[in-house]
Amino acid sequence: MDTFCLRLSPGDDLRQSLQTFAVEQGLEAGIILTALGSLTQASLRFAASSTVSVIPGPLELISLSGTLSRHGLHLHGAVADAQGRMHGGHIMVGCIVRTTAEVAIASLPRLRLSRHHDPNTGYLELVVEATDLDL
Repeated sequence: MDTFCLRLSPGDDLRQSLQTFAVEQGLEAGIILTALGSLTQASLRFAASSTVSVIPGPLELISLSGTLSRHGLHLHGAVADAQGRMHGGHIMVGCIVRTTAEVAIASLPRLRLSRHHDPNTGYLELVVEATDLDL
């Protein structure tokens, strides 16, 4: 297993930056190990909602979890505002780094993660495939 540690800079979009990283690395299967930082705003999709909610900052990035590959990603996160109120949901485009975001990622050898439309849920859902075991 390879591990990576990224520092995102002010103005970077969290989701877009992680997708770009996965594509540039040719990452077939990865998981978020840990993340922290601050955001000027968060764009979250809450459970069972089809709309994106923008949470104004400044915000602390409390946690980030998910799977990522060059084929797509699925991220959940929690942020806290200046009063300590928590908000959590699907991380969408529009989560903008305020001062920094530090993200640790692990690659999962011998796996490929992709996303395919699932008619039962209506969403792109995770498909896990084994790759060549002789790698």
